[in-house]
Amino acid sequence: MSADAPPLILLTNDDGIASPGLRALIRATMDLGQVLVVAPRHQQSSTGRALSGTGVIREEQLNLEVRPRVKAYSVEGTPALTVRSGIMLLAPRPVSLVISGVNYGENMGSGITVSGTVCAAVEAASFGIPSIAVSLETDLAEHFSHSDQVDFGVAAAFARRVASYALKRGRLPAGVDMLKVDVPSDATPDTSWRATRLTRQRYFDSTVSVDRDGTTRFTGYQQNVDLATLEPDSDAYALLISRVISVTPMTIDLSASTPPGDLSAWLTE
Repeated sequence: MSADAPPLILLTNDDGIASPGLRALIRATMDLGQVLVVAPRHQQSSTGRALSGTGVIREEQLNLEVRPRVKAYSVEGTPALTVRSGIMLLAPRPVSLVISGVNYGENMGSGITVSGTVCAAVEAASFGIPSIAVSLETDLAEHFSHSDQVDFGVAAAFARRVASYALKRGRLPAGVDMLKVDVPSDATPDTSWRATRLTRQRYFDSTVSVDRDGTTRFTGYQQNVDLATLEPDSDAYALLISRVISVTPMTIDLSASTPPGDLSAWLTE
């Protein structure tokens, strides 16, 4: 690879190749390096880090009205499988940065492992590639849509800002594998940001209904947050109460910080 080659940026999402949020991200970042778009062919929200799907890859022609033309591919599969396909099968050289988004709907708290947006970034991080997951707070009714009524401009611009720093430094902060960015729906270019951690609250909970025959089933999800007990340093507090952009540094190491001696004592006392 030539030392003068531009950084290779892989863009992906979980809303699918036709998502306006992905198009906004492409436009915002395409001049930072060589952009390669690899996204699920269909909606894949809430699939987490599953690797299911046929893996069939199709080259896509995205009507972006940009030059030079951006290479784009869709994958019949989950976001994690899509990222793996991009890194292992489609990238012409090592990927410098992966950005997932911009997602319809915020990804918060203990439920983020459900998120295809976040887990696409987790999959990239497992390859040792710096990654960013970007989500925009939207009404629940928009979460599975491709509505053009949602303005992704501010979220995409902030994603560009974070990406430019990551590329300039060649890494994320020490000990950080990925960054989770959540942007309030009313954010403007002047909205500030805050370093946060994950709230311990679930944030979204499943909704349940009972059919006429007595069958109980899940019908979707709804926001379920106790504002009074939100941790002031959490992602949900930043978004819901302070109305600032939440930037959460994350690691793919899920090990608890409990000293080994404490565990030994717990198992032997």
